[in-house]
Amino acid sequence: MTVGGSPPDSGPDRLSMDESVGQIVSQLTNDLGQLTRQELALAKAELQVEAKKAGKGAGMLGGAAFAGWMVALFVSLTVMWALDEVMDLVWAALIVAAVWAIVAAVLASTGRKELRDVNPKPDQTVESLKEDAKWLKTRNS
Repeated sequence: MTVGGSPPDSGPDRLSMDESVGQIVSQLTNDLGQLTRQELALAKAELQVEAKKAGKGAGMLGGAAFAGWMVALFVSLTVMWALDEVMDLVWAALIVAAVWAIVAAVLASTGRKELRDVNPKPDQTVESLKEDAKWLKTRNS
């Protein structure tokens, strides 16, 4: 019991403590926001660096694919001219074209089979999100 009739938690000391708690919460919120922005900026910078590397790598792979195509073209011409020594050039060209048609058919068939097996739905992520939602529901209950 107090002499002045006011509770011990009220008064000038209580008011300054409330203000300091409010200031602390405000500062914490500001710091958290700033930290989040800084983390996002860092992630963006890292992704830009990685995207540049990926772009260079993709360009080099494109160049390698073109070079491989040129090699296949010139090897095919060489085989065709080599076969010209034992048969007519038209038949030699037809044999080389048939070999490339078989290669294309096998690659197309295999590629189609692989694409049929692709599942565009990220099953593990969906399951993980369902588990997170379930955990949040049980936590809040």
